[in-house]
Amino acid sequence: MTKIIRRSAAGLGLALLALGPAHALTPETVQFDSEDGKTRLTAYLYRPDGVGPHPAVVALHGRTGLYSSRSETYDAGHLSRHKKMWGEFWATRGYLVLFIDTFGPRGYPAGFAAGTIKQRPPEINEITVRPLDAYAGLKYLRTRSDVVKSRVYLQGWSNGGAAALSTMAVGAPGRRDGAEGFRAAIAIYPACTQVRDHYGQQYRAYAPLILLIGADDREVKPANCQALARAAKANGSNLEIVLYEGAEHSYDTPIPSRQHVAANAVASEDTKRRVEAFFRLHRE
Repeated sequence: MTKIIRRSAAGLGLALLALGPAHALTPETVQFDSEDGKTRLTAYLYRPDGVGPHPAVVALHGRTGLYSSRSETYDAGHLSRHKKMWGEFWATRGYLVLFIDTFGPRGYPAGFAAGTIKQRPPEINEITVRPLDAYAGLKYLRTRSDVVKSRVYLQGWSNGGAAALSTMAVGAPGRRDGAEGFRAAIAIYPACTQVRDHYGQQYRAYAPLILLIGADDREVKPANCQALARAAKANGSNLEIVLYEGAEHSYDTPIPSRQHVAANAVASEDTKRRVEAFFRLHRE
């Protein structure tokens, strides 16, 4: 069953406050090899206070990549406001966060435009390639002494949300048989059409998964996410889907054009509350 969150202006003030200045954390730049066997990945690591060990999150960006659209410099100092917000969100709650640049090392640091998925370069395919990067991130985090190795989670947005869904599939690219995978995962306004087209009605997630999407999303298709969720649950997946009435694509982006829409503000605040509780629920 799909949970439907009704629109309300109650959360608007809190979301608008989030647009203001905040204490900025500086991520560390790290590198490691993709499980594709040929790509050296760059990633940005947000670390919480304290020596740890801490739980950790592998984060997969959407189709526009990790960086600010106003910048032609692609490094830790030019991450988009959306990525900074989420990096700081998790770090201040005690999680390490690893944002993997899966596009830049393959020659597409600015990603690709909306509506061009059929022309999307195959070397950055969200279903067959990006999961290899996600598992490389998981492998890297488990080498660190400041990470709780059994508590590494996955989060993805839009194209990265589709990549997260594929990463969590039984038989996913990059996941070795019998190997311990991610503890749980979050897919926010994912491109479910590509997931459905690849896995069909056989899609099944091997660990708990929550899918959050706006009912008024015009970039991806909420109905396809609902259909995928029904199939996944019928196949035994521990999957919850939440549909936000009136919310649009990228509803959690901390810019006025998104957060001045009341439904987006409500969805953004509920998402933060919900995902924190979700990871806390799946600690063991």
